[in-house]
Amino acid sequence: MNDQSAPIPVIPFGSRGPLVTRLGLGGEGILRTFGEDAGAAAVIEEALASGIVYFDTAPAYAGSEAYLGAAWRRLPGSRERIFQTSKSARRSAAGAREDLTNTLRVLGTDHLDLWQIHDVRTMDDVAAVEGPDGALEAFVAAREQGLTRLIGVTGHHDPNVLLHCVRHWPLDSVLLPVNVAEAALPGFLDRVAPEARARGMAVAGMKVFGGGHFIFPQGHVTPELLLRFALSQPVDVCLAGCAIPDHVRTATRVARGFSPMSPEAQEELLAAFRPHADKLAFYRAAHARG
Repeated sequence: MNDQSAPIPVIPFGSRGPLVTRLGLGGEGILRTFGEDAGAAAVIEEALASGIVYFDTAPAYAGSEAYLGAAWRRLPGSRERIFQTSKSARRSAAGAREDLTNTLRVLGTDHLDLWQIHDVRTMDDVAAVEGPDGALEAFVAAREQGLTRLIGVTGHHDPNVLLHCVRHWPLDSVLLPVNVAEAALPGFLDRVAPEARARGMAVAGMKVFGGGHFIFPQGHVTPELLLRFALSQPVDVCLAGCAIPDHVRTATRVARGFSPMSPEAQEELLAAFRPHADKLAFYRAAHARG
């Protein structure tokens, strides 16, 4: 099936969240720029018109929040149609609260649907976030106050660190890398994702194209194939960063016509990537590769 009139499949976002599209617009691509207002607007509007509900951003992503905020102000009723996420990489409660105040102002909204503790890399990060006056305090309070519907954590550096967060923090979701290299390595997909699911958390996938730096070991590997592989993993949503509207159309075409890859097809793809997996997962800590 490849019917462009068909809706993008939806799924409950964990045990507490609403229905969201299985494909989300990532905060990378043209959104992670400054001064590309027209191009960013075209990508956002194509995503919205295509039926994408999940929109990802973060203060760290250059002008991404501003681009999205401008779009929702320009398009009446759009904010009510979408699932708006953002993040904070600040490790103190005061810093996280400052980020949230600014994020809400820039996005032009009074609440987020998901606010995430961004890029937790080390146990030092963990200690700061969960310690006295740490960011976790601000995240839990924001959820209680209705400033965000849900809270989550993101990480791609060390699966053991992210596993601690999933096990010990009162979260609704986790955002982690989901791609062919990850399926060949231990950690994120075989330990963190199942643990999150067992706790009723939503699992979202990033770096579905390998962080944009995959050197494909076989010529037939395409972005469409990589996205289909990622959607075939035990995740709720996959995020795709897009540079131009045609990238959005390509991704939504895959999502609309999605059927899971067979185990045999997945293994064939994995066989090509397995010898290169430790190099392709360049975003992991050195000790967490191979």
